[in-house]
Amino acid sequence: MFVLFEDAGAFKAGTVVSEQETTLHVELPSGRRLKVKRNAVLLRFDEPPPQVLLDEAQARAEALDVDFLWEVCGEDEFSFLDFAREYHGAEPSAVDAAALLLRLHAAPIYFHRKGKGRFQKAPPEILQAALAGLEKKRKRQEAIERMRDELLAGQLPGEIAAALPQILYRPDRNRPETQALEAASVALRCSTAQLLLSVGAIASTHDYHFGRFVFEAFPDGLDFPEHAVPALPQDLPTADVEAFSIDDLSTTEIDDAFSVSPRPGGGWRIGVHIAAPALGISPGDTIDAIARNRMSTVYMPGRKITMLPPAVVERFTLAEGHTPPALSLYLDVDASLAIQGMETRLERVPIAANLRLHALEPFFNEETLQDALPEDLPWRTELKLLWELATVLEAGRGKASVAQNQMDYIFHVDWAVTTEDGPGWVTITPRPRGAPIDKLVSEFAILTNQTWGRRLAEHDLPGIYRVQPAGGKVRMALAAESHEGLGVDCYAWSSSPLRRYVDLVNQMQLIATVRGTPAPFPERGPELLSIVRQFEAAYLSYQEFQRHMERYWCLRWLRQHRIARLCATVLRDDLVRCERLPLIVKVPSLPPLDPGCRVELEVESTELIDLELKLRFRRLIGPGEATEAAPDESTTTVQ
Repeated sequence: MFVLFEDAGAFKAGTVVSEQETTLHVELPSGRRLKVKRNAVLLRFDEPPPQVLLDEAQARAEALDVDFLWEVCGEDEFSFLDFAREYHGAEPSAVDAAALLLRLHAAPIYFHRKGKGRFQKAPPEILQAALAGLEKKRKRQEAIERMRDELLAGQLPGEIAAALPQILYRPDRNRPETQALEAASVALRCSTAQLLLSVGAIASTHDYHFGRFVFEAFPDGLDFPEHAVPALPQDLPTADVEAFSIDDLSTTEIDDAFSVSPRPGGGWRIGVHIAAPALGISPGDTIDAIARNRMSTVYMPGRKITMLPPAVVERFTLAEGHTPPALSLYLDVDASLAIQGMETRLERVPIAANLRLHALEPFFNEETLQDALPEDLPWRTELKLLWELATVLEAGRGKASVAQNQMDYIFHVDWAVTTEDGPGWVTITPRPRGAPIDKLVSEFAILTNQTWGRRLAEHDLPGIYRVQPAGGKVRMALAAESHEGLGVDCYAWSSSPLRRYVDLVNQMQLIATVRGTPAPFPERGPELLSIVRQFEAAYLSYQEFQRHMERYWCLRWLRQHRIARLCATVLRDDLVRCERLPLIVKVPSLPPLDPGCRVELEVESTELIDLELKLRFRRLIGPGEATEAAPDESTTTVQ
């Protein structure tokens, strides 16, 4: 005796070994024995053998027309055996009965299960809805397979191209485009980003990283909304000075400039002139909303994303040959460089020159200051005086204005040159921190931010301050508190209103104190707290992105120069700082070495999507041992 029964949702057939009142012991064709409850048995038969029954029943079931079965069965609940008798017009064979059972079971949208071996036909409206769903699913699967095949053939499907940022940076795995992309990536054994790069969906690895940042930080895109350019105020006096700025070559948002004028009877009147966009921007207007949304200019090697629209920047920047509005801090200095008085004024300031660091620094440095500044150095006298006063200011604070013995790195990307990794030839120039020009600019910025922060406190107005208690971390606050790291009693960012929103807010407050008008933010309320929180979040995000892109361009530099070996200094354990580049990397093969040891490493691989640099330890560099020089950027031939 053989039986067909259901076990764990599957149909099985076997030989009855013994029977009890409620159970049967059944031996499967595989030899395995099961205890089967009597009510789980759906069919008893004498022939054919169990495995033959299952095989033949499955073949016959596939030939049965399920639509016809649905049409001819009754509306009421039924047993598969009763239906088999009615369908065949006689007592069905075991194979015919089993075939019908398997077909009914395999068509749940046509026949709803009502118990073991019992079914009921689906109502017409439910069946039609289910069939429509199946058709939709079939078409979806066909689309997934088509898109996958296109990707495998090196083509970009239109559906993926139309939703590329979403698919690439925030994939929804329920979308067919994402499923196709992931299926193709698995088949090719690469990441989705690498696959999209290979089919031309992403122009370069640089665009991949930049696009991710824009997608996350600027979901509405980088284009500025429609806006009017603020008019310049016409009621400001023109300062009787000739001012000059000191900035990097790429700087367009020139926030600050200096002037030096002799005073009758001796001494000088030194001006620190800060661009005054707050004269044309009010809280809540269109430009303010733009600036508040961005919070800061975003910097990265080779490009930047400005906080303010270009036309607004152009209107207020301290550009050479223009007389823009400025908030000026004047210092009355005697012959001994003692500050005898200060004055804050709103005025228009003639800008005579925009000095650039790359042109100025070779002639204004530690050596030339010790000897003598070149006679033909533009603004020689003024720069020397500002430098001398800066050293006095630094000594008065008791703190260094610029961290010493640290290295900065200047990145320059020539977008006109294309390498195998895409557009951009990067030059990375080490620059020791603490140069005289750095100290000059920093000291006057510190003095300005301290003085104007104190002015807000004296007028009992809130400002946005940078504070640092003794031994504590730097944080932002709405009240004047000390900044121990700088050695000042208060410090309110005010010197970069074209580039930082908190500076713009502080300038709005300061202008109210100069003009004697109501301040835009008279109290330390939720509005200013919200600005602080939003600024801190945005600023941290922008700084992290800048570091991310600096790492990217460091790897590009290694690849474009085909660097096979580099030197590094051990920081701790397997962590090293690369020489010549601002890169800190883990080297798993590094043996136990003391911090400060110099090592030579082999570059095994660089990966521009995940920004991975794999290095292998080669040898320890002895004290005083010469190493191979880095590529000379000034003489490198670009192919």
